[in-house]
Amino acid sequence: MDLLALADFNLVARYGGFGKAARATGRPKATLSRRVTELEAALELRLFERGARDLKLTEEGRALHERTAALLTELDETAAAIASGAEKPRGRLRISAPLLLSQTAMGKIAAGFSLKYPDVRLEITTEDRAVDMIEEAYDLVIRVNPDPDEALVGRVFLRDRLVVVASPELVRPAGDHPVPGVVRGAGIRQTWKVTTSKGAWKIGIEPILALSSLIMVRDAVRAGVGAARLPISLVSHDLADGTLLHWGDIDGSEIALWALYPSRRLLSARVSAFLDFLKQAFPNGTPDELAAYIDR
Repeated sequence: MDLLALADFNLVARYGGFGKAARATGRPKATLSRRVTELEAALELRLFERGARDLKLTEEGRALHERTAALLTELDETAAAIASGAEKPRGRLRISAPLLLSQTAMGKIAAGFSLKYPDVRLEITTEDRAVDMIEEAYDLVIRVNPDPDEALVGRVFLRDRLVVVASPELVRPAGDHPVPGVVRGAGIRQTWKVTTSKGAWKIGIEPILALSSLIMVRDAVRAGVGAARLPISLVSHDLADGTLLHWGDIDGSEIALWALYPSRRLLSARVSAFLDFLKQAFPNGTPDELAAYIDR
């Protein structure tokens, strides 16, 4: 594939027309049109729908633009870095991060990273869904206990665990008697298996509040509504202050936060810099290190 033709195609796609691309870049309109036509002929695909007044990407053209624009940008940045004698992190860095980490720590981490690397345009999107890194043009995704994916590689940078906590005013149940609970998601009756210093224990939970955010769950438990399962990092300050009590650890609730990126691409300087910054923020990857970012 002709990289010059591919670059010109991406220019036209970015600016939405041959004339607009020519005016923005100083490239001759006829040259851009010829290059795109040659690329379409080489691929045997129509990349644009050409109307009387507008130009629209076809489905194939949109897919080609989404998959190649970032790669061409990386090539340009790599060439510039080599020419300058040092690969300095620069350009756009798009990251997808889970909700709780974003609410508790990512704002401070992003600010620190931007101050250290001012030439990087950092964009962080908060979402708990499994994004498609290639289709959605993410450079890095942070996920909790992700399923194995042969297309991605990465590293664990933080670990946590779930604990059951409650207000000191809430009486611990005797026998099989259920206790009021604050849960995330569906509010159905459930049993939590916990481990304490005295051994295993089962707690019957009768949900009285079902909330969509763990921050909301923590705030409700602080108010004394019921017991809840929460990451220990989120309630570390409360346990230290005695405003919440630790009823036990949830069995098999180990949480690993992974930073993932596509294995088929070379690791860019900006992604490598962000991974190193995460390592500096969480040198041992413990819940206490995450708790240090959380306001009381």
